[in-house]
Amino acid sequence: MTGILLISQIVLVVIITIAVLLQKSSSIGLGAYSGSNESVFGAKGPGSFLAKMTFFFGFLFILNTVTLGYFYAQESSASVVDNIAEATDVAAPAAPAEQEAPAVETNTSN
Repeated sequence: MTGILLISQIVLVVIITIAVLLQKSSSIGLGAYSGSNESVFGAKGPGSFLAKMTFFFGFLFILNTVTLGYFYAQESSASVVDNIAEATDVAAPAAPAEQEAPAVETNTSN
């Protein structure tokens, strides 16, 4: 489930970025490259349409972010240690018998 939400999060980010860049600003932005859109979006132009579209996708982005946070919080509350089996049928190997190591002689005369 989180995979689908994460992919939709990335798609929403791309859509919001495009919608924001297409809006007119004081320096016109990338709206100058979109051509004459006034006839497509009505007499007021793309301004109100793009503003509504940006708000809608922004709302979906926030909702998706909260949902992703909820699912990740649920996943992080489970511990790997909780899934470990208490009893196992595997016996531990016996420790090898200790042998005395031979003494190391040091020669102090030069």
